[in-house]
Amino acid sequence: MTVKRTFDANEAVARVAYAVSEICSIYPITPSSPMAESADVWSASGKPNIWGHVPDIIEMQSEGGAAGTAHGALQTGALTTTFTASQGLMLMLPNMYKIAGELTSAVFHVAARSLAAQALSIFGDHQDVMAARTTGFGLLAASSVQAAQDLALISHAATLESRVPFIHFFDGFRTSHEVSKIDELSEDDMRAMINNELVYEHRRRALNPDHPFIRGTAQNPDVYFQGRESANSFYIATPGIVQGAMDRFAAITGRQYKLFDYHGDPEAEHVIILMGSGADTVMQTIDALPDKGAGMVNVRLYRPFSAEHLLAALPDTVKSIAVLDRTKEIGAGGEPLYQDVITALAEAVGDGSRPSMPRVIGGRYGLSSKEFTPAMVRAVFDELGKPHPKRHFTVGIHDDVTHLSLDYDESYQIESENSTRALFFGLGADGTVGANKNSIKIIGENTDLYCQGYFVYDSKKSGSRTVSHLRFGPEEIHAPYLIQSANFIACHKFDLGQKIEVLRHAAEGAVFLLNSPY
Repeated sequence: MTVKRTFDANEAVARVAYAVSEICSIYPITPSSPMAESADVWSASGKPNIWGHVPDIIEMQSEGGAAGTAHGALQTGALTTTFTASQGLMLMLPNMYKIAGELTSAVFHVAARSLAAQALSIFGDHQDVMAARTTGFGLLAASSVQAAQDLALISHAATLESRVPFIHFFDGFRTSHEVSKIDELSEDDMRAMINNELVYEHRRRALNPDHPFIRGTAQNPDVYFQGRESANSFYIATPGIVQGAMDRFAAITGRQYKLFDYHGDPEAEHVIILMGSGADTVMQTIDALPDKGAGMVNVRLYRPFSAEHLLAALPDTVKSIAVLDRTKEIGAGGEPLYQDVITALAEAVGDGSRPSMPRVIGGRYGLSSKEFTPAMVRAVFDELGKPHPKRHFTVGIHDDVTHLSLDYDESYQIESENSTRALFFGLGADGTVGANKNSIKIIGENTDLYCQGYFVYDSKKSGSRTVSHLRFGPEEIHAPYLIQSANFIACHKFDLGQKIEVLRHAAEGAVFLLNSPY
């Protein structure tokens, strides 16, 4: 029986990772810290994993130490995971090259976040995971809280079979801290997905003095090149293995994922390709557009990149494609996903498997959790329909320097009329955010309504403004962007009991507008 629970993605992912691991090496970094914190609390309270053992939680002095601990634990045959983001992931890169080079099954869960460049930012985009794409780790992207939980389990199952380690990532803050009502995975679901024989094989590959095996050698020009190429067959097989894990997951839960999920008109001429939470925004905008002819591809498995599966997902009718990257690769001919799509299409035309090359343009969006709204999606589709669209563009900012940005109609919105949308304004450390998290969880756990909570605050913390964005209603909510038109607004002076009461009235159709001191 499916049980619906109200979690944020950090908690949903941590539940899975903890249940299928024996060691979690941790060092907290925003916005992934709650995953490590939850694992630590569960271990201290004696909560067992799916095999009845309590995982060991080991906190190190830095993320580099956490990666080294994970590497060492994996060499003993232990099922090991870690949680990180941003500069923390950068400190793990040296060990990640070794873990992947030695074909070691592992999953790192990443709440993807900006890297410090001209300034530090604690907010989310894909700069950190894109910097790790050459390590040899697979990259599996989740676009929602539900998908983050589900793909966490799929990644643990796939790594055991493929021997390719994985980064399972989801957008920092926008997904990691979004509270949503999802279908909870049971321990039986997790046991069904994890093949114990593959666990035993992982054990047998451990370094053991009773079964000597050499690993971590130095190699010279006579063999190093051959050694690097010898891993090819594992990476060639990985996309099929991941899709197989997704298919098994669908048989268990009824939720089907594909390496490249297509949504929209089956005969679309204009298609957007992207990954992460922005995919849900594009999906909802396509459903709201009055005209047909639009589609989108949600990239789930980014590494190893399967051109075969991407081409199979694209309609034969597509004439123009916009590839959206939530990262910036300075000095490159285009951002990472854009270049991979161009390569896949060009090779397909070159070998005759595709008759012609569609026009492909590339855009950047959402860096450091910059808003990505349906209005911006519509602007991208409008650009695709032009006879001479910008080859490279940005959306969501006003670029008055290099003039790459697209104009968009800020008044355009597709908020559901069936949902209640509430905004609560508060001050950092005044309890507003915590109270609203409790409020939305109470609604999710005690009613049949679907719900979503997202909380806007910044690194200034105490004293700065906070805004809690709460949605709830009878239909599933796929809106990873801020509320644009609220039918309920309250200031920070409400206590928890009052907020629950006014939310109850709002759910019954009442509209409240209270003067805010801001």
